Amino acid sequence: VRPCSPPRFRRGSASHRACLIARYNFIYAKERLEAESTLRRYICGLETVQRIIYIAVVESFRAAKMAFWKVKINVKDTLALCHRGRPSSLEVAVLDYIACHKDLYDVCCSVHEVICCMNRNPKLPCPGTVDFVVISNLIRELCCLAFSMQTLIPPLDIAFGVDGECFNRNMYYRSFDSDFTAPFVAYHVWPALIEDGTVIVKGEVVTRK
Repeated sequence: VRPCSPPRFRRGSASHRACLIARYNFIYAKERLEAESTLRRYICGLETVQRIIYIAVVESFRAAKMAFWKVKINVKDTLALCHRGRPSSLEVAVLDYIACHKDLYDVCCSVHEVICCMNRNPKLPCPGTVDFVVISNLIRELCCLAFSMQTLIPPLDIAFGVDGECFNRNMYYRSFDSDFTAPFVAYHVWPALIEDGTVIVKGEVVTRK
């Protein structure tokens, strides 16, 4: 960690938050579809492709949050040596420091971790069918985004869905090929973005009877 000089970043946190939410929407609208197109070269079924991408999102957020926790401990121990304020102000200083020094995050390590985890996932095709490194660009973008979201107060996160759960119109949109009369979620296409328990951006699911 660099010498103690926490930047005054919190003033722009509202605009930073808006940019991160916009980035999440852009990944959903563009880069997700590009990843789908790439996977369709190796896998015929759209459902399998969409399940792969959903798990990639979940695993990317998990890996990034774990990496953030480790970086935060390191930064907090260092800044505490020269911090002369309340514990709450130290917490803010740590988050601002990490937000302004994104190179503290080894995103390549997280990408490798996500791909290895997906290769071991029994719900996904075996590694011989497709190498998930083909969507490493999407995973990298998701990891970087998820890491940055942890610097907000409160942090932004994704809602973890379970196949078979009741459809919640406040949290999800139905995919175009859904059975619109079905009350249960068959599988998830994209997770909802939440902030302190409140849905900020709806996710997408497929509902079927």
